[in-house]
Amino acid sequence: MRLATIRIKGLETAAIVQDELVTTLASINEQLGSDWPTDILALLQQDRLAPLNAWYRAGGRDQVAALSGHAIPLAEASFAPLYRTPRKIFGIGLNYVDHAADLAEKAPSTEPASFFKPDTTIIGPGDAIKIPLQSEGTTAEAELGVIFGKECVDVERADWLSVVAGFTTIIDMTAEDILRRNPRYLTLSKSFESFFSFGPQLVTPDEIEDVMQLKVATIHNGRVHAENVVANMTFPPDFLVSFHSQVMKMYPGDIISTGTPRAVHISHGDQVACRIDGFAPLECPVIDKKTLRDS
Repeated sequence: MRLATIRIKGLETAAIVQDELVTTLASINEQLGSDWPTDILALLQQDRLAPLNAWYRAGGRDQVAALSGHAIPLAEASFAPLYRTPRKIFGIGLNYVDHAADLAEKAPSTEPASFFKPDTTIIGPGDAIKIPLQSEGTTAEAELGVIFGKECVDVERADWLSVVAGFTTIIDMTAEDILRRNPRYLTLSKSFESFFSFGPQLVTPDEIEDVMQLKVATIHNGRVHAENVVANMTFPPDFLVSFHSQVMKMYPGDIISTGTPRAVHISHGDQVACRIDGFAPLECPVIDKKTLRDS
């Protein structure tokens, strides 16, 4: 199943994406008499995603298809972030050796280089990435996102998918010039407004044949800047889920952004995207706040 959050009349509401159509859960509830939460984060927090997916796979898919008259064409839908207030957003630095070379740093080999991002960084598909006034060297980084669906601690690597709601595309930003001044400035360099775009779709694990074979690509102005497969991560998703659940309790909606194959420097007027095999692409324009200030 593929879920999205779309904007309708100024509101953001959850929907199922199917066959080039987007059908809101509110419409499904109204037409079929169901009571699914109409917000993706609420769906996760109330532990309703698994029942929704089970219903969908056991015949709900056809029922949704029959509601095509109440659906929105995919090309006409306005997508928002999947949700806006996760309890935790983890980023993973230098998880591909190639990216470590960008910063002339040694890739971590014993534990992942984890960092937090605030939810105030969140934007969605098509929203502008804003290069801050304080930075002359901001980068964008395509990444695979892992979304938790269960409250959990001490998850074994073999059981990692039992606590995962799904996966998504992410563009993570870094004020790299600030980070280069001192590695202790990591939080600052990662926390500016608009520095975390995610969506447009949450893809449930049953839709993916092999997570390790997914190819993640950073796209800059329509061209592939860098790409790599998940299998080449130093710390793959199963390890990241297990490791972080051993550090702290994870909650439904928590996100791990698993690292980028390579970052690209961005400028005013650019378009950047995250492209992952089998996922809808995530694309955002770039605005430099200094250009707007000086115009």
